[in-house]
Amino acid sequence: MKKIASLFLGGLLLANVSCKESEFTDAYPDPAKIAETTVEKQFTGVLFANKDYVLPGYRYYFVTLRTSVNHYTQATGWVNASGQYVPGSSGVEDVWYNYYNMLAQYRELQKVYASKTADQQANLKIFMLTAAVYVYDYTQKMVDLHGSIPFSTAGLLSTNGGDYVGSSAKFDTAEGIYTFLMDDLKRIATELNGVTLNAGYQKSFQTQDFVNKGDITAWKRYTNSLRLRLLNRVSGVESFKSRSNTEMAEILGNATTYPIVETNAQNIQINVYDINTDINSKGFRDGIEGDGWYGNTAGKAIIDNMNVNKDPRLPILFEPGANAAGQYNGVDPTATEAAQTTFINSGQVAIYNRYTLSRNQFFPGILINAAQMNLIKAEYYLRAGNDASAKTAYETAITQSVQFYNGILALTNATGITNSTIPTAATAASISAYIAGSGVNWSSAANNTDKLKLIATQKWLHYNLVQPYENWADIRRLDYPVLTFQVDNANNQTLPPTRWTIPGNEITYNAANYAAVKATDNLTTKIFWDVK
Repeated sequence: MKKIASLFLGGLLLANVSCKESEFTDAYPDPAKIAETTVEKQFTGVLFANKDYVLPGYRYYFVTLRTSVNHYTQATGWVNASGQYVPGSSGVEDVWYNYYNMLAQYRELQKVYASKTADQQANLKIFMLTAAVYVYDYTQKMVDLHGSIPFSTAGLLSTNGGDYVGSSAKFDTAEGIYTFLMDDLKRIATELNGVTLNAGYQKSFQTQDFVNKGDITAWKRYTNSLRLRLLNRVSGVESFKSRSNTEMAEILGNATTYPIVETNAQNIQINVYDINTDINSKGFRDGIEGDGWYGNTAGKAIIDNMNVNKDPRLPILFEPGANAAGQYNGVDPTATEAAQTTFINSGQVAIYNRYTLSRNQFFPGILINAAQMNLIKAEYYLRAGNDASAKTAYETAITQSVQFYNGILALTNATGITNSTIPTAATAASISAYIAGSGVNWSSAANNTDKLKLIATQKWLHYNLVQPYENWADIRRLDYPVLTFQVDNANNQTLPPTRWTIPGNEITYNAANYAAVKATDNLTTKIFWDVK
């Protein structure tokens, strides 16, 4: 086993690359067999190292999310068992090592870039700016999962000439990492506004960038949208309140200088163009389908909410159970294990729609989307006392969420599904009726607390199991929606945790640095932004 300092060079990529997605696999051979790199191709190595935790795949969903985050948010239903609130060690380690592999590729990119002349660096700067944005996105997720993690000195074994002991990485505080990310993303946002590329480097950037296809405006939107997400996440922390309010107002008040994702056409995601390349979502099926693991089974809370409010996303996101006569039912998390098992085995429980999700091999890898941004805006405007703007953002987000899932459904290539038909896309009329309904209508909320509940509920519905980390982070931060769980009295962890702990291998092999965070490394110490 290895600690994070030793993860390096695993994603170096060197090949003649075509701009056709169908040639991606041929263009990038096994990274472990590549001995040298360039800035351009190392940039793609950074993106590629992380793809299996952006695109929905088997290990991501089956090993990591199935028994952890998707239970904590009740995005799925499951059968209660002792120890169910303790995150599985394999799933946590998978995410940990994937992140540090990607971070090591980024450090190698920094190393290669530093070896270039000043003129070369000027031409190649776009690769450095955008790679940082991508890495910072995942870094925020890791902090939201674990709190303090190794960051500023992590992944530097290659840079340090193979000095294993000297490359042991210290743990940075969660607050310190957030501050760095917000500072550096603000710098990057400014620098991106001044970037110009000659034709040759523009073509190279388009070729190597399989996230935004070399679209600098899209990277600007990604950068500022990520800034909004970070700033909103810390908006309740006393020491960050002033900065959060000031910078969110600056971003939202100056769309020309600080563009964000505003429409579904601008969503930041890894699109699948050819399922015969490595960029595909074939693993989604095995990740959430299958007898005995209930990875695609619906939870009662989410189904009940959608049923009561006639949510137009319901038939797009879920299928009725095979024996449910067209009714949508979810698993009650407070029921006994025997009752849950009987209910699931009876064919009464809804599952996530296979056409839209698990068998849709063109399902994109989602990073930032318009509905998410408008729900963040709704929160901000509500805090700022701008009820009219909050209402507009809230209602826009709902419309965009439904249209987003309509668009996902339109991509499907799902086959081999029996006893089910492909759902019909939601209509504009059904969206309007939903927004006007008593359980969703903005005007039905008596005060700001109730309006925040509406926003939080729409985040939960929009994220479901598709944006799991965002879902869990916002539920912990807002304490809405209120979810009820069976208490696991047979285990020390009686209810869902408030964070993941540091993997055992990191504790063993980075013991000296781990000692600094050991006292807070448990399942009950809240992440610093979780102040309610």
